[in-house]
Amino acid sequence: MPAKTVNDIVALCKRRGFIFTGSEIYGGLGGAYDYGPYGVELMKNIRNAWWNAMIYSRDDIEGLDAALITNRLMWKYSGHEAGFSDPLVECKKCGARMRQDKMKDQTKCDNCGSTEITEPRAYQLMMGLSIGATADGAINAYLRPETATTTYTNFKNVLDAKPHKLPFGIAQIGKAFRNEISPRGFVFRMREFEQAEMQYFVNPADDEKYHEMWMQERLSWWINVLGIPAEKLRFAPHEKLAHYAKAAVDIEYEFPDGFDEVEGIHNRQDFDLGSHTKAQSDFQINANVLENRDSTTKLSYFDPQSGANFIPYVIETAMGVNRAMLAVMLEAYEEEDLGDGKTRTVLKLKPALAPVKAAVIPLARNVPELLDISNDIVAKLRKMGIGRIELENSGNIGKNYRRHDEIGTPVCITVDHQSMEDSTVTLRYRDTMEQVRVAIEDVPMKLLEILNK
Repeated sequence: MPAKTVNDIVALCKRRGFIFTGSEIYGGLGGAYDYGPYGVELMKNIRNAWWNAMIYSRDDIEGLDAALITNRLMWKYSGHEAGFSDPLVECKKCGARMRQDKMKDQTKCDNCGSTEITEPRAYQLMMGLSIGATADGAINAYLRPETATTTYTNFKNVLDAKPHKLPFGIAQIGKAFRNEISPRGFVFRMREFEQAEMQYFVNPADDEKYHEMWMQERLSWWINVLGIPAEKLRFAPHEKLAHYAKAAVDIEYEFPDGFDEVEGIHNRQDFDLGSHTKAQSDFQINANVLENRDSTTKLSYFDPQSGANFIPYVIETAMGVNRAMLAVMLEAYEEEDLGDGKTRTVLKLKPALAPVKAAVIPLARNVPELLDISNDIVAKLRKMGIGRIELENSGNIGKNYRRHDEIGTPVCITVDHQSMEDSTVTLRYRDTMEQVRVAIEDVPMKLLEILNK
């Protein structure tokens, strides 16, 4: 059966080295987690799958990796400095702080049930920094709360370096930081998290067409690449639009406690480039933007066919990588009844996403002949550059199989005494536990077939 609660995944993550509590030996830090040996691999594979879909499979999107520490003015003109806050209330009885819009009952404390609640006040979500030896503690920079704004401010740089006709996009993956009041749901909502965002710049006349196109493209990716069943995903249009949006839709995944957002697809119209451009009065900006007297660059597009110079609209796709990893693990997690009171836990990940692509296991520990064959197979597979290949030399074949079932390894390769006689090994498949005998020389080809499923 699949995971009933997120706690099933929390336990697996700690036991098998996917995710640890940040600063754990000092009591931890709310909303901060460390990714262990297999967590970093799964996260990397999800990133690579996204990057492949956005960059390597297309001609119209370029990559970017912008700075984490950013000029304060960037967030002034994006509207974050004045408006990026949550309504915070405090219980006078127990001291608990809560987001008013997330409370079960806005008249009662979620923690103790008291009705002695303070009036809401704005709580700044951005993490301010004091940069420079003479800053005297004054905030003059921020850790970015999203990757999108650093993409908009690089619009002209990318377009000049790599010219494109509209439509075209800029994509980046990176860390973002927010002063979340109440981090929750394991890695679902954190103070330090990772985003994979793509900003697609279009002619204003084509915005609705491309918004719909990217809705379908991204839903297809979740189903076909990450392996999430279509019935566990849905589109959820925003009932109340943000000030910058013309349209906004979330892709939601059915977590154990209900549907929640994993990716947003937004029509941001010309708000972002219009907010950060020089000489705003030179353009017909549809969105309501703050007057910008500090920008040094016109973030516009010149159409050589029509001769028009205008501010493009933006269609944004914004995915939480941490949330994607959580959804993937929840969906892949299974507890199987093997009969006779025996069970096994297995992560039935898409093979391309698996942290370990294959494990090579000598049947007996420290037998030189078996170890030599095993090391030779490992060396050949590692030269293929397909990801992590592990050698297991503990001698307990049953425990090795169970460990690799739990971390999602799609195939184990067992080297035994017959291997010394006829140069064959046993392939043991994770999902079915089927075992087949193959020639050692055929192992690389067989592994590629598995990973391409």
